[in-house]
Amino acid sequence: MIKVTRLNGAELVVNVDLIEFVEALPDTIISLVTGKKIMIKESADTVIERVAEFKRLSSGSSVPKTVLENRGETDG
Repeated sequence: MIKVTRLNGAELVVNVDLIEFVEALPDTIISLVTGKKIMIKESADTVIERVAEFKRLSSGSSVPKTVLENRGETDG
C-alpha cells in the first residue's frame, strides 16, 4: 500500500496490486483494475518510486534502497 494525496489535500492509501496504470496529464491520475480513477497531487514518477519502494520492502528487504545508496552499499 502507498500513501498519496488527493487534490483536496486528503490522504489516501492505495493498494499497489490494484494499479493498472498511471497517467501524467496536467494532473496525475491513477487508474485501478476495478475501473476507478484517482486524481492525485503527486507526480507519476513519485508514484513509481513509492510503488518500487513498497515492492522492495515487501519482498523481504528490511532496509530501504535509498539508505543503502547513501551508504554506498548498492550495485549500480
